[in-house]
Amino acid sequence: MNTKLKNIGFISTRLCGTDGVSLETAKWAKIFEEEGHLCFYMAGELDTPPQRSLLVKEAHFKHPVIREIFNECFNSVRVRKPSTTKKIHEIKNTLKEKIYKFIKDFEIDIIIPENALAIPLNIPLGLAITEVIAETGIPTIAHHHDFFWERKRFLTNAVWDYLNMAFPPHLPSIQHVVINSSADNQLSLRTGISATIIPNVMDFDNPPKIDEYSSDIREALGLKDDELLILQPTRVVKRKGIEHSIELVKRLGMKAKLVISHASGDEGYEYEQRVKEYSSMMGVDTLFVSDIIKPYRGKTEDGKKIYTPQDIYTHADLVTYPSNFEGFGNAFLEA
Repeated sequence: MNTKLKNIGFISTRLCGTDGVSLETAKWAKIFEEEGHLCFYMAGELDTPPQRSLLVKEAHFKHPVIREIFNECFNSVRVRKPSTTKKIHEIKNTLKEKIYKFIKDFEIDIIIPENALAIPLNIPLGLAITEVIAETGIPTIAHHHDFFWERKRFLTNAVWDYLNMAFPPHLPSIQHVVINSSADNQLSLRTGISATIIPNVMDFDNPPKIDEYSSDIREALGLKDDELLILQPTRVVKRKGIEHSIELVKRLGMKAKLVISHASGDEGYEYEQRVKEYSSMMGVDTLFVSDIIKPYRGKTEDGKKIYTPQDIYTHADLVTYPSNFEGFGNAFLEA
């Protein structure tokens, strides 16, 4: 690859908030920019610099039409309706135009799809990215955090043709990157694609410290001086096994609050309701605080202080992390 400074374009469904893909993208961008490159962003939800970003609503997995497509292709569906195929291609073509605009307007040299070619939450986006790469030969680093075959909900579907084409695609200008050796082995076995392993990164030289800004976080969360802050630093999804954390807090028999720092995300809110009901049944005070835990400090619209995940880690008495499985497991290292 040419060693001159590059304009690098990150593309994903969402580059916003405290989910693992968004946080790792921010870390990669920071490293690239420290080397002198410029980073640009395209997604359906963004908290990146506006002057370097292209917001495309159809790229988000929560877009109404994308949700329709998902429900018509998964959820125990095995045969696809012609109307669904038509819908997929219409949105794909819209997204292709936006990707071409993104590349042209920001003079992008390299694109980095962030999990958009691994998890089919937005099938048209994966197809659009794949076709743009095939049509342009643009140098691409496909950064895969987890694959569809790792999730049961994707295995019964009506889109095997699209999954084989674009999740991930096998094209000569793509360098595939995975975050662990298991993913590397499975990718090779299933597709014949070889990948580079780049684990998720942490800045171990600069661990988070308690400072004046975060000193009031226990008060903001409503914890009394004699209460333990037990932190569950994950999204509220079934594979995180939050029931085990609730049971642990109950069995401790001490004054404590279980604080869940992230939102539900892309897997619906049924599990969040289940966690709330189970907490109530077990008599465990569980707080859902994703509204005030964000990647950057600031204020909410109603004036509440926003803290970072690093802020809350430094005040936790215990961190719970009983996941059934993880793509990498950032929280284990962060804790």
